[in-house]
Amino acid sequence: MGISDVSPAGITARTARFAARCAIAVAAALVLALPAAAQPVFRVTAIPDEAPTELQRKFKPLGAHLEKALGMRVEFIPVTDYAAAVEALVNRKVEMAWFGGFTFVQARIRSNDAVIPLVQRVEDEKFRSVFVTADPSIQRLEDLKGKTLSFGSPSSTSGHLMPRSFLLQAGVDPDRDLRVSFSGAHDATALAVAGGKVTAGALNISVWEKLLAEGRVDGARVRVFYTTPPYHDYNWTVHRDVDAALRAKLQQAFVTLTPDTAQGREILELQRATRFVPTRAENYAAIETAARSAGLLK
Repeated sequence: MGISDVSPAGITARTARFAARCAIAVAAALVLALPAAAQPVFRVTAIPDEAPTELQRKFKPLGAHLEKALGMRVEFIPVTDYAAAVEALVNRKVEMAWFGGFTFVQARIRSNDAVIPLVQRVEDEKFRSVFVTADPSIQRLEDLKGKTLSFGSPSSTSGHLMPRSFLLQAGVDPDRDLRVSFSGAHDATALAVAGGKVTAGALNISVWEKLLAEGRVDGARVRVFYTTPPYHDYNWTVHRDVDAALRAKLQQAFVTLTPDTAQGREILELQRATRFVPTRAENYAAIETAARSAGLLK
């Protein structure tokens, strides 16, 4: 049959059938794509108290554990500074955040109590900061007068607020008696001291111990000369809009972590935790008092 033998009606019918098959194929592809596109995502962030690459490394196995527990994708959203972590949770850009005690207080006030502390490491019930130096003449906080000192972030509990509070109790006013700088993170503070950029630095004890264990700081040259009394610190906090059943799954996923399994051991070691325990807003009342006394909350 030649081209001339094909009737216009036949061409029209074949064209219609081809178009129909194409429409069905496109519709099927769209249907198959819907579950992935519509899959809920649980977004998490953390205060950048260590290098961004380290935060990502620490969160990866925890994120996989939470994905399994929640039955949804978990995405880590990095932020540039402590204030951005607070704003991300307050404005629902994320559902959960890793806060220090002070950033939790800031988020609670900023959100009008719309955030809920969920769990903390057992170590955070009695957390401490350390002051470190390579200067042999520095033996106590009072010896810092006239010297250079590095804090971490201005919004850091263990890298600024509580060290500042204990300096004031020792009669040392950081704004009057010291030349203060902010490194932005705990590891950066220790490295600034080790590198001779400042005489002393204040950072959280768990990062200090980690830096020593990894050999990133020479403990024979840089030493701790003051360790603070204990206080409540870090926690995982969720927004109040997160469904109560989902909050319960989250809490269960944390508190059931155990070093008895390979996955649990890896997560706990990366989080520098013995285990996670439930926490509550009242645990951070002393942090708020210290912040107001130091003039960091109005």
